[in-house]
Amino acid sequence: MHEQMPVGVTITEIVKETPSIRTFVFDREVAARPGQFVMVWVPGVDEIPMALSSPSSITVQKVGDATAALFAMHEGDRIGIRGPYGNGFAVSGRTLTVAGGVGASPLLPLVTAGQVDTFLLGARTASELLFADRIRDAATLMIATDDGTAGHHGFVTQLMSRVDLADFNHVCVCGPEVMMAAVLAVLDREGCVERGQFSLHRYMKCGVGLCGSCCTDPHGLRVCRDGPVFSGDILLGSEFARYARDASGSRHRV
Repeated sequence: MHEQMPVGVTITEIVKETPSIRTFVFDREVAARPGQFVMVWVPGVDEIPMALSSPSSITVQKVGDATAALFAMHEGDRIGIRGPYGNGFAVSGRTLTVAGGVGASPLLPLVTAGQVDTFLLGARTASELLFADRIRDAATLMIATDDGTAGHHGFVTQLMSRVDLADFNHVCVCGPEVMMAAVLAVLDREGCVERGQFSLHRYMKCGVGLCGSCCTDPHGLRVCRDGPVFSGDILLGSEFARYARDASGSRHRV
């Protein structure tokens, strides 16, 4: 499925992954590359970009009006899907992935495809660790929690000191932007920043590169068409981890 207009799909299953995250499975598959996204239309509320956690699912954390409306839905309810859009991750050889919170969602298809060797997974607390069992079945899993309830007591980026970055051809990253910036800093310090692939989240209106709402400084790159995955060397010196824009175009700190 690659649609420019929303296609109605029926929610067939809702999985409570963690206390704050749910997976919504629908009755059509989207032929997408790992890391691509779809625009999800929640009738009467909004249309928002969401990463695919599988060809027929999105994994969602409740953070705004549209996601709150999704959380109020039930099996049998309908939403609109259009896409897929964006470039996705491009990997070969050995891949390290680093995820924080719901950032594990766009990285899961890489795991499912057998393209991840080592996965560093972080969350605020043990109950918020996303997809840990599924990742453990397919890759070497290392865990960090902010409160120390599972794995390393601290930030997921601190786990990077326990791996040899020279062993990996790619480092794929998704999560809070401050966390991703810390990964970028490590890669820059180690002289391998070009190996990093970072999945960005920005406000989007169209998803197809026309409206400019997701353009980033200073290059004017569009997250929806030129991303959402960007190499680390492109992000150095950009707005990354400094600010983003809201629906009005006004800057706000990340």
